[in-house]
Amino acid sequence: MKTVVSGIRSTGNLHLGNYYGALKNFIRMQEQNRCFFFIADYHSLTTHPDPAILHPNVKRVLTEYLACGLNPEKSAIFIQSDVPEVIELYLMLNMHACFGEVTETTSFKDKAGKQPENVNAGLLTYPTLMAADILIHNADEVPVGKDQEQHLEMTRNFAKRFNNFYKVDYFKEPIAYSDGTKMIKIPGLDGSGKMGKSEGNCIYLADDPKTIEKKVKKALTDQGPTEQNSEKPECIQNLFTLMDVVSKPETIAFFEEQWNNCSIRYGDLKKQLAADIIEATNPIRERIAELDAHPEFLRKAVARGKEEAQESARKTIRDVREIMGFKSF
Repeated sequence: MKTVVSGIRSTGNLHLGNYYGALKNFIRMQEQNRCFFFIADYHSLTTHPDPAILHPNVKRVLTEYLACGLNPEKSAIFIQSDVPEVIELYLMLNMHACFGEVTETTSFKDKAGKQPENVNAGLLTYPTLMAADILIHNADEVPVGKDQEQHLEMTRNFAKRFNNFYKVDYFKEPIAYSDGTKMIKIPGLDGSGKMGKSEGNCIYLADDPKTIEKKVKKALTDQGPTEQNSEKPECIQNLFTLMDVVSKPETIAFFEEQWNNCSIRYGDLKKQLAADIIEATNPIRERIAELDAHPEFLRKAVARGKEEAQESARKTIRDVREIMGFKSF
């Protein structure tokens, strides 16, 4: 059985991109692998969140993890900060990380550009913490999107560097998880890029039907096709991409035909898309409400995951300390 590790930052409600791009894969993975799925509250510190919302955000992600179908009896579902061993490994890996390689990561450049007033050391060494999250459980595979492939490559480099420096074969070099299913990138409603909280273009899993309808109605479109069978502009293709994951094949075929013969009405398309999103996410909203009413289930689920994650992490840290030469008197 392979070990799989992944996590999501604790920045509040999860959205369609989180669900279709990651969580649906997590649910499949837990059936055949030893899975560690964590809520990355340490990672969220790079943006200096208000302490008053840090824990509520963690609780919200945990609730929605479980509402989407992650099973605490099949996966270790835990809070990153409940496993402090990851910070010790983060420190150790930083001693073997080169300044040049962390400053050249795409994520650092992008985030430093977006928050120039807060280019902190945690942001710089973000890839090292991500590597520690993965290597603390000696993962075989990691489900990653395109934007995280560079970080996974750095994780392999850190693992290889550690093994070579200490002349051991301890850390595995994790690869991207693949079960033959194509990774899905869910676009935002603003006509470009992927769905994301910071972009403000999300439909959240907890959004009520009226909010979903309002957001889809405001989605960016153009003037409509002027030539039959023409290529769709990005903003329109984004709406069809959303339909691909929530709508029935015959619905998609109907609007594809309307696009191709230049008779499409965007109002009708958006109305149908909103209805399909509401139907697809309704079971999750119902489960969120159930979990909100029974917080003891959350406590039991996270306590179980914490115990399993700590056991795994403590073994790794004991081994790494010994390899590096740390001894007890």
